[in-house]
Amino acid sequence: MKFLFIIQGEGRGHMTQAISLSKILKSLGHELCAVCIGKSQRREIPEFVLKNIDAPVFLFESPNFVTDNDHKSINLGKTIWQNLLKIKTFKNSLKEIHELVTENRPDVILNFYDILGGFYNAVYRPECEFWVIGHQYLIDHPLFPFAPLQKIQKLLFQINTKITSWGADQKIALSFRPLKANGKTMILPPLLRTELKNLVPIKGDFILTYMVNHGYADELLAQAIQYPEIKIEAFWDKKGVPDFFQPLPNVIFHKVNDILFLEKMSQCMALMTTAGFESVCEAMYLGKPVMMVPVEGQYEQNCNALDAKISGAGIIGKSFDFKLLYDYSNSGQFIPTNSRDWADSFQRSLEIFLAGAFRENKELGKEFFKVEVAANLDRVPT
Repeated sequence: MKFLFIIQGEGRGHMTQAISLSKILKSLGHELCAVCIGKSQRREIPEFVLKNIDAPVFLFESPNFVTDNDHKSINLGKTIWQNLLKIKTFKNSLKEIHELVTENRPDVILNFYDILGGFYNAVYRPECEFWVIGHQYLIDHPLFPFAPLQKIQKLLFQINTKITSWGADQKIALSFRPLKANGKTMILPPLLRTELKNLVPIKGDFILTYMVNHGYADELLAQAIQYPEIKIEAFWDKKGVPDFFQPLPNVIFHKVNDILFLEKMSQCMALMTTAGFESVCEAMYLGKPVMMVPVEGQYEQNCNALDAKISGAGIIGKSFDFKLLYDYSNSGQFIPTNSRDWADSFQRSLEIFLAGAFRENKELGKEFFKVEVAANLDRVPT
């Protein structure tokens, strides 16, 4: 089959998932004909993404979050207003995507949670299949934990997720832990990179951190000064800074780099991160304790943090409290989960799904997939 990817460019998680999936699809004999990545003025697409996806990459303007003046929390009002002002730009983006679809004629468009991907399918109604993939599509599952006391934010999260999957022929939800399929949503393990699985983890003497918003750097430096005994290595995507930056003896900043990040993950004592999906899954796979700090104003991350804590990833914090994570990781309270078997079953589950998805009788194919994956789940420890 021939695939075309549409990828949300906010953070690195969806992009690294796409890289992993592109390699798996190629190993199974499928073709990735084009990759469309949503860009914005706020972020640069990491160089490793352009190098590692084995297909032509096209960038298009896509809606994105707007942060506060400190580049930390999400300003929901400004996010909605500024994106509304760019409707004409986004219409042009939809035309660009349609030109690529018309030229490449894929069998499947796979959307990695980009909102314009959903709009494209609803407006242009391409003849090919339209699938969506991401942790967010677990929201229809009865065991998905919604963060409490934020009714408006919850509704907006549900609406956004619905838009990204408008008219989807198939939803694929990625999960921290084994869960049985629910309705039209297929549930698969995290989509992790091969490079991660080849690493041998050791407990090092530093805390690793990934900051999706570079405004958290001030908090980090203040604590590094207060606790000089705590070593910190951080990855960020701040523009105009060198690849290696050491402002204090116990602090090192690295420009986002996929291979180096995984190496540091295998060597750290613990991970401090905002509550994205990908980094937490990587830490769980390597048996590292995690402290998750949801980005303020981003409801989805509050849900991610709850789901990850239930799955045994670690603890939730309201701020980047390195002393708390340092003490937690040395206290013996953290017990690593057996998440490797679940994560390693992704390719087999995907093969089963693809085998069933394009059978002449698609309903029979989906039933075949559910039965096979249910059998796999029985063999995977929770």
